[in-house]
Amino acid sequence: MKKLILHVPHSSITIPLKEGFVSDEDVIFKEILKLTDWYTDDLFYSEKDEMVIAEFSRIFCDAERFSDDEQEVMAQYRMGVLYEKNDVGNIIRTISPAFRDFVLRNYYWPHHGNLSKAVNAQLQSFGKAVIIDCHSYPSKPLFRDLDQNPERPDFNIGTDLFHTPVHLVDLAKDYLSKLGFSLGIDWPYKGSIVPLEHYGKNKNVETIMLEINRALYLNEPSNEKSGNYQEVKKVIGGFLKMIRENLNNK
Repeated sequence: MKKLILHVPHSSITIPLKEGFVSDEDVIFKEILKLTDWYTDDLFYSEKDEMVIAEFSRIFCDAERFSDDEQEVMAQYRMGVLYEKNDVGNIIRTISPAFRDFVLRNYYWPHHGNLSKAVNAQLQSFGKAVIIDCHSYPSKPLFRDLDQNPERPDFNIGTDLFHTPVHLVDLAKDYLSKLGFSLGIDWPYKGSIVPLEHYGKNKNVETIMLEINRALYLNEPSNEKSGNYQEVKKVIGGFLKMIRENLNNK
């Protein structure tokens, strides 16, 4: 049976190395609290699919940012692949070229290698791979968010012009609307990950991002699970089942 590839880049709170950090533990904790996609490794958990989970916090290395600052829009705020500033613009870390290279070689690229391996295994076995990019977002915009609209939907679907077929978006729209949820399309965040070796080249690698408004399952601004947590988990499970069944019926 074909498996979905569930990419979970921002659920970890682990900072493997403290080198370069100039902020105290309290400042770092507050940033982790604010930026972590809390419990997405559990909300999207599936024994039937292939999960690729980043084992390090995005505060340490953001696995979904471009490694080249010239390509990464958030690098202008010094929140590129390796964060030097926090959300409000204060310095939290200094990064030497040698340390940057070390983190990319030992954390960033191995994670992307795991994603590529999962994609290539599905391509080899079935000729197609479908990635679900698994995220959540705060109910109110972060200071550095590019979209500052304070009214945010319950869920967001992120797409790629080349790698996201219309039928995946339509499935998501139909599923979530029938359950009574509001849905953004590439709003408040856009895009969905594809391994660079296939990006813009292989339409048999499909991708769609699903993001959950944290107000649905957390008592914001804390990371405490709300009473709706298990219900939201069931909604996510139903979404994955629908996409998986669609994949296997082709």
